[in-house]
Amino acid sequence: MRNTFQRRHSLWHERILFSGYFQFLLGVLFVTLLPLWQFVFFNHSGKLSDSLYINTLLSEVTCFCLAFIIIRQIRHFPGAQQSVVYILPLLAIIWLVIVSGMSYLRIEYIRQPLLISYIFANIWSVTAFYIRKRFRAPKLALVPLGRAESLSINPELQLHTLYAPDLQGRRYDAIVADLHFDQIPAVWEKFLAKCTLSNIPVFHYRQIEEMLTGRVSIGHMAENDIGTLTPSPMYSIMKRFFDAILVFILIPLILPVVIVTGLLIKLDSKGPVFFIQERIGYRGKLFNVYKFRSMHVDIEGEGYTNENNDPRITDIGRIIRKYRIDELPQLVNVLKGEMSFIGPRPESKELAEWYEDMIPFFSYRHVVRPGISGWAQVNQGYTADLKGMEKKLQYDFYYIKHFSIWLDVLIFFKTIRTVLTGFGAR
Repeated sequence: MRNTFQRRHSLWHERILFSGYFQFLLGVLFVTLLPLWQFVFFNHSGKLSDSLYINTLLSEVTCFCLAFIIIRQIRHFPGAQQSVVYILPLLAIIWLVIVSGMSYLRIEYIRQPLLISYIFANIWSVTAFYIRKRFRAPKLALVPLGRAESLSINPELQLHTLYAPDLQGRRYDAIVADLHFDQIPAVWEKFLAKCTLSNIPVFHYRQIEEMLTGRVSIGHMAENDIGTLTPSPMYSIMKRFFDAILVFILIPLILPVVIVTGLLIKLDSKGPVFFIQERIGYRGKLFNVYKFRSMHVDIEGEGYTNENNDPRITDIGRIIRKYRIDELPQLVNVLKGEMSFIGPRPESKELAEWYEDMIPFFSYRHVVRPGISGWAQVNQGYTADLKGMEKKLQYDFYYIKHFSIWLDVLIFFKTIRTVLTGFGAR
């Protein structure tokens, strides 16, 4: 008798086709070997040395491996499965870095197959993205008990409600239930146990909610849940090192922008070029954040920016805020170790003290260094009201819980989109 409790894509041919190893091997053949083989086949001169072919092949394989690993890691985060915008710039940066490194080290290679490899990588990655979006969108079965019913339909998954403890011959990637619900009927408990024994994962609804929204709920959080949000100390050290290196690389590139912006600010309105404000930073310590001044100094206002139409904002200030140019002086804070490129945005002392009185666990966001950009900024934008800050804090907790280089890479590409579109400007 056929087992009616089967996991989706569990048949032998499905396991092969959707296997990461199989996709990697096909990618290597298409992106690295095919371009080089075409060049060798049509190159009749025979004057190129074997070392040129080897160097070119190794550079192609290195580029593809980096792209394959990063894309596979990034796609698990919320929003990444529905957006292809990070793939193209990611591939361009990888190939550019490898080519620049080979040129700097004076390693000779053949340009034509490496260029074709880059084009093929774009075709392969975008095609794989849409195939996965079409055939690998998570298909979940929902047990409609307790708070699990609050899960909403989302384009990133297929959510089907079960009206009886039976899969009815259908195959799912996982089962979703409120595992903390204290009134689960015995028949449903047996059903969940059978699913687990049939290698069908059973998830608590909050895990799926977190996966969809990119936020960690504060409403149901208890004191002992804070332990699950402990960031990696090893990555904190690595991140501090790379932050400092990146500052030294960027300073010569942005110096002309800094000079021109400073001159425009002086010509636009009276007052200093830079705005300095006391903020709450890493481990709750106070520090002075540096920004380009974007407001008039002779107009009074609230302790926060009115995102609708704040009269204090100057003409130049409106532009530099929209494209985040006003944040460039914070490279000084990054170099001093007070901030990172990516992390929760630091709040002013007054606002932070108010939020701590009103929102539970608010101060826990200081367990990592604040950032110039962050997970909340690229998903929510600017907010100063209490309700918006609660949502922002949920994003910050998600970032702390999933504190990793992969999430930082995704935030980096989302930040590029933010800068180009002006999303969340205030």
